[in-house]
Amino acid sequence: MRTSEEPRGERAEGARKLGLCVLCGLPAAGKSTLARALAHRLRLELGWDVGVVAYDDVMPEAVPEEAGARPLPARWKRLRQELLAYLESLLGAVTSGAPLAAPPQTTEAMWADFVACLKNQDLLPAQAPDAPSRCPLSQAAGSRPLLLILDDNFYYQSMRYEVYQLARKYSSGFCQLFLDCPLETCLARNAQRARPVPAETLRQMAGKLERPDPERNAWERLSLSVPSTEGTSRDSQKLTDLLRAALDDPVKAAEDNLEQKEADRAICAENALHQADQGLRRVVSQTMKEAKEGRVPPCSLKLLAQDLNKLKAEFLEDLRQGHQEGLRGGRATHVSEIISLFHCEKRNIVQRYLPKNH
Repeated sequence: MRTSEEPRGERAEGARKLGLCVLCGLPAAGKSTLARALAHRLRLELGWDVGVVAYDDVMPEAVPEEAGARPLPARWKRLRQELLAYLESLLGAVTSGAPLAAPPQTTEAMWADFVACLKNQDLLPAQAPDAPSRCPLSQAAGSRPLLLILDDNFYYQSMRYEVYQLARKYSSGFCQLFLDCPLETCLARNAQRARPVPAETLRQMAGKLERPDPERNAWERLSLSVPSTEGTSRDSQKLTDLLRAALDDPVKAAEDNLEQKEADRAICAENALHQADQGLRRVVSQTMKEAKEGRVPPCSLKLLAQDLNKLKAEFLEDLRQGHQEGLRGGRATHVSEIISLFHCEKRNIVQRYLPKNH
């Protein structure tokens, strides 16, 4: 899985091997079942220390949920970033030998769940307080390899790339396991859960899901697609080989690397494109709603929608081609500025469809 021209990560001689494995796929694809089985086998057969961090187990207690509803997107994104900070604290503690310390602005309930997750897997001493601000890592590990399996949907490439950046920062191994499960199977399994994800939400996620693409992205080169058969895998040797490769070939620490900077810029551009697309969709939707309430004659609504969607497509194409500067004659370096420019041109279009005496 490694080519000769790819640089190896820099790890001090004799240092503990450390790896991050991103487990991604649709809800009910069998990720948690695979994570538990894989962790058990690696501990038993290879003597590794393995920590499974299931996002749904660590995050939900921090935000009350009703009838399976998720927090608002902005809140949910902030919590994901907070959990990423927890993982960074853990990596820092493992590589430096210092006690695990809670990062600033920690949500108490969520930190307590994270600490409990580590204690339950013998990565923290059992006698440690439930939610200490600082606590020592387990001394039983010695020099055994440590693999952290992150169990979440990770359906956007950008979500997984954030984990890769952590691996690069701490010269840790990085790999991805994609649970390949048909949507209809996921829907059927999901419906049997005590707190199912709304079926429509699951369908939307299936439409947005971005599979690992090793041919396009060098940072995804250690990826494996695993067919989901009732939550188990017949590819145990392939899984072991992938994980060994990640531990033996850690990501090279960030440095002044033009190729890596270009990859970083590409990821940022994709994120900006997605955010702009979502923002412009909301503007078009709100504008059409206002138009239907009487400002625009009903006979003109279809033409207005076509013009607005054409304008949106032009903005997105400019952004896709890297024309943020000079976009539509203005200067837009942030998504908010792009949306602001869109608002200005949108008003000109709407004005053409308003009655003359308006």
